[in-house]
Amino acid sequence: MVFKRLLGAIGVGGPSVDTVLDGGAVVPGGMLAGRVWLKGGSAAVEVEHIGLELLARVEAEHEEGESEGGVVFERFTVGGGFRLGAEEEREVPFAVPLPWETPVTELHGQPLGIVLGVRTEVGVAGARDKGDLDPLAVGPLPVQESVLEALGQLGFGFRSADLEYGRIGGTGQQLPFYQEVELTPAPRYAHAVQEIELTFLASPAGLEVVLEADKRGGPFSSGQDALARFTVRHEDTHALDWNSEVDGWIRQLIDHREAYGTHAAYGHGEHYGEQHHGGEHDGHHRSGPGLGTAVAAGAAGLAVGVVGGMVAAEVVDEIGDFFEGDEGDDD
Repeated sequence: MVFKRLLGAIGVGGPSVDTVLDGGAVVPGGMLAGRVWLKGGSAAVEVEHIGLELLARVEAEHEEGESEGGVVFERFTVGGGFRLGAEEEREVPFAVPLPWETPVTELHGQPLGIVLGVRTEVGVAGARDKGDLDPLAVGPLPVQESVLEALGQLGFGFRSADLEYGRIGGTGQQLPFYQEVELTPAPRYAHAVQEIELTFLASPAGLEVVLEADKRGGPFSSGQDALARFTVRHEDTHALDWNSEVDGWIRQLIDHREAYGTHAAYGHGEHYGEQHHGGEHDGHHRSGPGLGTAVAAGAAGLAVGVVGGMVAAEVVDEIGDFFEGDEGDDD
């Protein structure tokens, strides 16, 4: 067993730690499982505390411009209260629930450029050491994947994704940041919008889908932002015609002039989730294929070429480089 990190704060001859996550991507609200391996040093020690921190690289806007920082968005205690003998190896298994709003980092195995990490903290003899650091891969929930599949099949393309510090008014947001996925418009909407920004806010009950359209300005008018919010339940994942559903959202986002304005306009479409579950939309709507034929090709199309060709290994390197240089920023 190769132990990745010596617990430097505890001193030479102290124990070492290696955290191993179970393979594969987890989903928001799902269980993150793995094990912490400890190896004793030259003398026995009392392990008082073993904790896990979930970290995210987040962008923040302020008067001086934009900056990036590491945000700890969840903490867990997974062990402690035992004596670790000299040279003793001990395994501490864990299974902890991810927050429902945990950002999605990959789509069909393609990284989206979102940087999340799991950091292990071990407390020994009154000293706490931030030991092992591991990348965290998160895939979409079925309802999130259904929305992304539909967007891909409707002709929208992936531009970028990031995490923004702050809160979206009128929503049930829990974390201090939210994920934005920027999409290029489908050809049928390219005359009306420059890009669509998509935010998922998941909860045990379902999903809030927040959409923002950067409208194109005409020769006699400036562009404006259009905003709307829609809700769906997890159990509706296999009951809806998602191409028609999402196309209806986009049409309402663009057509409803009263939704234009600032973030205070979020929540305009809140009632729409109940209104359109019967499949009716105002005006013309695209008749998409049934869910049985709505395969992953649409979502895979969104993922092609994401992040300028960034591959998984580069994301892992970026996680280490970013968080290792950000040890003191836990807020």
